[in-house]
Amino acid sequence: MHTVTLIPGDGIGPEISEATKRVIEATGVAIKWDIQEAGIDVFEKEGTPLPQRVIDSIKKNKVALKGPITTPVGTGFRSVNVRLRQVLDLYCCLRPCKTFKGTRTRYEDIDLVIIRENTEDLYAGIEFKKGSADAKKIIDLINELTGKIIRPDSGISIKPISVYATERIVRFAFEYSRKNKRKKVTAVHKANIMKYSDGLFLETARNVAKTYPDIEFEDRIVDNMCMQLVQKPELYDVIVLPNLYGDIVSDLAAGIIGGLGLAPGANLGEEYAVFEPVHGSAPKYKGLNKVNPLAMILSGVLMLKYLGEFKAAERLETVVASLIAEGKHVTYDMKPTPDDPTAATTSIVADAIIEKLR
Repeated sequence: MHTVTLIPGDGIGPEISEATKRVIEATGVAIKWDIQEAGIDVFEKEGTPLPQRVIDSIKKNKVALKGPITTPVGTGFRSVNVRLRQVLDLYCCLRPCKTFKGTRTRYEDIDLVIIRENTEDLYAGIEFKKGSADAKKIIDLINELTGKIIRPDSGISIKPISVYATERIVRFAFEYSRKNKRKKVTAVHKANIMKYSDGLFLETARNVAKTYPDIEFEDRIVDNMCMQLVQKPELYDVIVLPNLYGDIVSDLAAGIIGGLGLAPGANLGEEYAVFEPVHGSAPKYKGLNKVNPLAMILSGVLMLKYLGEFKAAERLETVVASLIAEGKHVTYDMKPTPDDPTAATTSIVADAIIEKLR
């Protein structure tokens, strides 16, 4: 029996979380769910989108499955996802991007793994508001140290990149490659411009790569990497990136395989693991029972593997692949046209998978 924290989330989160919960239970794996509410609705009730009880539950159970949570743009609370990654030291964001037969995409036989550093970079949350006394101090200090003038009406964000965090994420990428019989690791950066942050990332990655002579290593500048993935994604295997680039490139890779509806994710640390779909909470679709649950179900596949339930995970992934190939019980985003009247609902997708698992 595994005990897992289940965070339904908000927006479409509760619908796809319920679908995923039912599907995972249908695999026969014994799971006790510790359901913990978080997100924008909880913020309105409890004054925080991430109550301490949620963090305590994950620390107790070690593993969580999480639905998407809304992050207001520009105002309101900071990202719950970022906060969870920082407080639990979930330093690795693992995002496999794999094509399934029957998916609407221009590409075939893509099997990429995006490994994103989760705790540093511009997502570290070190920011200073425009016009604040602290922002003025930072601006004055930069002027004093560098002679560069920053406009006084600027907001400031700090981008820390450390040897420690870079080394462990790059080492994770190589260890993952060895364990999963992958052949190549590509480090992504902008070291040609940011020589002391991205430059440190690249230097550290190269040093780590020397200790894995059995695995090919290369590096790419991030803008070139984006072009390469669009033109010839088949040339790439495991891609390791700092936080911001990892966020952007993982969405690009999801587009290559058919969209965010098929993009699972795992946030991993030394002690804890949180599994969640890459896509957001899509509040406008809340309660409509129409969104694609497969990204969260595939995140459940990653969770089952993490729990050591490999047979159940492989069986579930095979069933999902079969469902997509048949094209009958899939949501509107996976039909030839979005207005296809035969599109399945969220719950019907789950029902169809459960039927195939029997």
